[in-house]
Amino acid sequence: MWPAARCIGSQFPRSPMNQTSPLPLPAADAASARPGLLQALAALLAGRDLRQGADALAVELAQLLQCTQVALALRGAGPGDLALAGSSLPTELDPRHDSAVALLAAMHEAADQGQAISWPAAASLGAAGPVAQAQRQLAGTGAAVSVPLVTDGRIVGVVTLVRGERPFDAAEIRFAEDAALLCAPVLELQRRLALPWHGRMREWARGDKGSRKTRPLLFAGVALAAALLAVPVPWRVSAPAKLEGSVQRAVVAATDGFLQQSNVRPGDRVREGQVLAELASQDLELERRRRESEVQHHETSYRAAQARYDRTLMVASQAKAAEASAMLSLAEAQLQRAKVTAPFDGIVIKGDLTQTLGAPVQRGEVLMVLAPDEGYRLMLEVDETDIRALSPGQRGDLVLSAQPGTVLPFIIRRIVPVATAADGRNFFEVEAQLQGKPAALRPGLSGVAKVETGTRSIASLLTYRAWNWLRVAWWRLTP
Repeated sequence: MWPAARCIGSQFPRSPMNQTSPLPLPAADAASARPGLLQALAALLAGRDLRQGADALAVELAQLLQCTQVALALRGAGPGDLALAGSSLPTELDPRHDSAVALLAAMHEAADQGQAISWPAAASLGAAGPVAQAQRQLAGTGAAVSVPLVTDGRIVGVVTLVRGERPFDAAEIRFAEDAALLCAPVLELQRRLALPWHGRMREWARGDKGSRKTRPLLFAGVALAAALLAVPVPWRVSAPAKLEGSVQRAVVAATDGFLQQSNVRPGDRVREGQVLAELASQDLELERRRRESEVQHHETSYRAAQARYDRTLMVASQAKAAEASAMLSLAEAQLQRAKVTAPFDGIVIKGDLTQTLGAPVQRGEVLMVLAPDEGYRLMLEVDETDIRALSPGQRGDLVLSAQPGTVLPFIIRRIVPVATAADGRNFFEVEAQLQGKPAALRPGLSGVAKVETGTRSIASLLTYRAWNWLRVAWWRLTP
């Protein structure tokens, strides 16, 4: 890193001439130079980015000090490096051109010595003055002066001014130093803002005055964060969960027919034997009456044959009466099954028939699904990446969306060995049993379940999914 400048304006070492000679601007006192300084700062701030601001500052200084060329260079990637940031010339300087090489050499000369250097040099400095070889080569038959840009005690760049035969006097150099002192913080801030994130990290690692103060604290914070990431914490696998009845019974249509009446809807509690729905029974009633009539007819024929002692007619009539009686029993059973009843006390969880009254139903068609009031099972949808951590007997906790303030414990009973694909992911169904007899539960409630699977470090919990994905992706890409 360049040595910190001892002074800028009043901080740079000056000859006695610099301390007494006024700046040859329109006004003679030092306060009259302030408008010029403000103009230079305003030109810098008017730029939309570092390049435009530096060019505008260079043009403004060239006009104020009547220079043929003004260039600015700021600290580069490495310590001591300079990179051209702005120029008063309309064309961009090529760093490989001889003129740009001479310009950068003059800037390095001022930066290495940590003070403003001019050619021709002030006569009072004599042999003890700074080395100005590069300034002399840059000036040629004219005059040149290079002033370091200093902020927070660090040299962050250099501004170089070149003009024709008239040399720079002490007042003009003092004005250039004051302008550099005023604009250096703004230029450094714009340069930092223009850096990419890795450039900022590289500068921090290089260690300037500010980072040297904060680096121990940052290192301590990083060490503390690393220690915290290594702390083992309980690892719980989270999965969506749904509450189901321990037993689910499908209520089906016992015969073909038309839906005539529905007495319950999903969510209603029913008792065993309660009529849930009714099918149209007019045809079945006619069939029953026809079979009754046939039974009576064959019984009459049997009695008549018995009175005549006609054994052949008796046997035939008896057989036909038995057949008609069987068909009558079938008709009565079908008529009875036209009323769909509940097989046990429970709750209707599926099957709203109120919107399909009058629609035809077929024998065996599922009309409703019932679940018992007590006794529930919990079904977890565990992602395939977490299923290997689960086994029967593990404990967990459930929070339902309907009861967010209540935690329900459960135990895993069974893991279905077949994966299910849904919603763009693969998961395994895991059956669990709730502990105790929680109240106010209904089949179909959903929530989030967490299964205790041991301990892992915080870092592992935060990265294991990404690490597993990377391993699979790498395996897929490698030949």
